Amino acid sequence: MPYEFRMPDLGEGVAEGEIVRWRVAVGEEIAEDDLLVEIQTDKATVEVPSPAAGLVSRILAAEGDVVPVGELLVVIGGEEGSGTAPSAVTEPAQNRVQATPAVRRLAAELGVDLAALAAGGPVSEAAVRAAAAVRAAAGSAAAGRREPLRGVRRAIAEHLARSHREVPAVTVVEECDFTHLSLTRGELSYLPFVLHATAEALGRHPALNARLDRDEIVYLDDVHLGVAMQTGAGLMVPVVRDAAAKPVEELAAEVSAIGAAAAAGTLAPEQLRGSTFTVSSAGRLGGLFATPLVNHPEVAILGVHRIAPRPVVIDGAILVRDIGLVSCTFDHRVVDGAVASAFLLDVIACLEGREP
Repeated sequence: MPYEFRMPDLGEGVAEGEIVRWRVAVGEEIAEDDLLVEIQTDKATVEVPSPAAGLVSRILAAEGDVVPVGELLVVIGGEEGSGTAPSAVTEPAQNRVQATPAVRRLAAELGVDLAALAAGGPVSEAAVRAAAAVRAAAGSAAAGRREPLRGVRRAIAEHLARSHREVPAVTVVEECDFTHLSLTRGELSYLPFVLHATAEALGRHPALNARLDRDEIVYLDDVHLGVAMQTGAGLMVPVVRDAAAKPVEELAAEVSAIGAAAAAGTLAPEQLRGSTFTVSSAGRLGGLFATPLVNHPEVAILGVHRIAPRPVVIDGAILVRDIGLVSCTFDHRVVDGAVASAFLLDVIACLEGREP
């Protein structure tokens, strides 16, 4: 009896996944728990093992396809190929273009819209090349290399576009004197101290540790801090859980561990879910100032920008101090400017070694 494997539910709130890479081919014998496919969600890339052993008789989604949870992906068992060519997409979902992975890659390279060529049957390589030639002759093909929006970059694009579209964001900015912290932090980076200060301030300003759920504001009990990190695969936001209950040293160790995992591409999906507030700190690459987008569905994000020696006036004297700008970008539907400013000043007071 053939085994029909469908797009699995890969986590809370995940409705679809992108086929990144098939680890098997039509006609190949696989064992149970052999790697079957790599799937990219808006959270992470997941390697999915085969739930059954047997011959791969059909593959029904091409690399690059975005497939909803529950849709048929692959059939294990039955006659090889089921009368179709190996690696072809043999049973597309309604309105999906039928094309082999090779044809899809060619279309992406040439900038050809496969949907415009679909006419009830599979799109051939010849049809793609002909369409590209027509575009070139008409002068409509833009110069330059094309690259399909896939994987982590696609997830980032969709997530940030939603945030920009739905959240009426406002940013407040203050200077922070990091001199005291520079002298006392030892070998630790600034980041764990920022996380500690943020967690403490969120306890005093719960409106920023919240969610907007239709016509209700949900004030969250726990503080799970997302930490925006740039990796080779793109921007990721791993989560430091229960940050309010952890001392700076423990936060530093956890940030180091998740940073190493993010760089190596070994973060588990659960490490990228469930943040209640996000901190963005790009260090030397952060620029003098930027306005990070709110990490939807959160209602605010803290930004720490470049820290450098700068002249400041203290008691009428010009002194050189380690100064950086700190910002809070917030969803104005949920948070008022006065509340966000008070939160930001509390964070700064903690970083400067003062009582909030």
